[in-house]
Amino acid sequence: MPFELKKTVVLVGMMGAGKSAIGTALARRLGVPFLDSDEEIVRAANMTIAEIFERDGEDFFRRKEAEVIERLLNTKKGILSTGGGAYLRAENRDSISQSGVAIWLRADLELLWSRVRHKTTRPLLRTADPKASLTALYHERVPDYARAEIVVDSRPEYSIEDMTDSVVETLLTHPDILEQTT
Repeated sequence: MPFELKKTVVLVGMMGAGKSAIGTALARRLGVPFLDSDEEIVRAANMTIAEIFERDGEDFFRRKEAEVIERLLNTKKGILSTGGGAYLRAENRDSISQSGVAIWLRADLELLWSRVRHKTTRPLLRTADPKASLTALYHERVPDYARAEIVVDSRPEYSIEDMTDSVVETLLTHPDILEQTT
């Protein structure tokens, strides 16, 4: 089923919300490019995000992330997945609202924890109590995520396909963003 994407869709939300997995499936469904700001940063730095955090610190990473997001927003329209902290910066929110639309993939804390608890690639969870760290990040970040123009709720029983369906259905209610073509 053909679609016309009129703005870049930027997926925002916590680590474990499914931004990369849903973004990949959504881009495939809509026939548009999938871009991942974290992957772009890793490729440019030739280092993992954890290594960048360790060597250069979070402030340096966030500055590079803002540059990458701005650049990706100015390429071909598509689906852009951002890191969990990207939408916290006013500069990134402004860029996203000027050149695209933000969708918050909202998932509750228990669902997020079930998805990230066994991963070692999350630098902000490399603490003595990773669940407490995730909880603190969640409560700190939710007010910023709530600024997204569109919210799509994740459920534990949803597959990637179900969540992609939900995002497409939601986007189709915004003809300035996505239209089905014949």
